[in-house]
Amino acid sequence: MSKKKKLLFRISIGLNILLVAIVAWVIIKMNFVKEQVLVTEVQNNFVELEGLIANQSDNNWSEPNLVTTELGDVLNGFWLGLTTGKHLGTISKSDKKIPEDLYAKLNQYPNDELYSFADLTEEDKKNFEDLRKTLHEVGLGLNISISANMDSFLNQAEALNERMNPH
Repeated sequence: MSKKKKLLFRISIGLNILLVAIVAWVIIKMNFVKEQVLVTEVQNNFVELEGLIANQSDNNWSEPNLVTTELGDVLNGFWLGLTTGKHLGTISKSDKKIPEDLYAKLNQYPNDELYSFADLTEEDKKNFEDLRKTLHEVGLGLNISISANMDSFLNQAEALNERMNPH
């Protein structure tokens, strides 16, 4: 090989390595974004929901719209996580089954709509208190150490999905 061909070959190898590194970096970033959306927008909101249900239960449900609004935040977090994963192409059919099942189950609870708060019956309040107990049992509650790890959250979500009864 001539010196010119050797130089071009080395440059080509270097550019290919650089391209592979950039593609790997982009894939890692996309997965990170998907995971962070689910962890921050769902896991943290579940913890807040559990705390708000406890607070409202202790205060004779003086402001039930705090609970229904937070449930709306959980539902929006699921929708955002699933939509982001779908558009980034980083969520598989098996990865979205549990979030979709949980979304469907949680959507059966009263939640607020735009400019309209949901009215809670005594049965709704009892159902929310049961949900609080279940959230706490799977490790999604106040004063419980939670991991910001996606695998840990998916395990909690799976346990929650198995224990929840649709209302």
